[in-house]
Amino acid sequence: MDQLLLDIHKPAKKTIDNFVVGNNAECLNSLINFIEPSSPIFFIYLWGENGCGKSHLAEAVKRQNITVIDNIQNADKKEQIQIFNLYNKCKEEDKKLMVTGINSPKNMKLRDDLSSRLGWGLVYQLKGLTDIEKMLALEHHAKEKGMSLDSKIISYCINNLQRDLHTLIATLDALDEWSLKTKKSITIPLLKNLISNS
Repeated sequence: MDQLLLDIHKPAKKTIDNFVVGNNAECLNSLINFIEPSSPIFFIYLWGENGCGKSHLAEAVKRQNITVIDNIQNADKKEQIQIFNLYNKCKEEDKKLMVTGINSPKNMKLRDDLSSRLGWGLVYQLKGLTDIEKMLALEHHAKEKGMSLDSKIISYCINNLQRDLHTLIATLDALDEWSLKTKKSITIPLLKNLISNS
């Protein structure tokens, strides 16, 4: 199955444009405004459960040459002091800073001074996609690629694979390539074969 199986685990380049918005339109609009060089917004904090898109947006914002601290919950006390100082420096120098975490700043058990600073700017909770939204996103992706897919294949992916959208899309892409290479129709048995050999 060549390099194809390795590719199943390689997520696509994460951008603002390929972020599936779901129930996060206000947050995304603020983030687009935040990355504009002329925007007066210098800080934004995004939080939510794993798989809601924080790291996707963090990677997309990093591509804009903006400093990003992803998963602040992993910062030890020394790193928290450094992040506090970085926040103050960015504010003084009109540089942008984005921070993500699994909870709101006040509920992260961070240093009080850092928690307070992180709550001063824009704070948004990212909401994960529902299964229906994931299915619609996969159907849209398949249609854009010109893939002919039975809805049972998408249901199988949702019910049996890792549920993050990037893994699901990477799996569909690998399935499409494998189908073309083997000249076989896209079916659940072909998908199972791809998964069992990866």
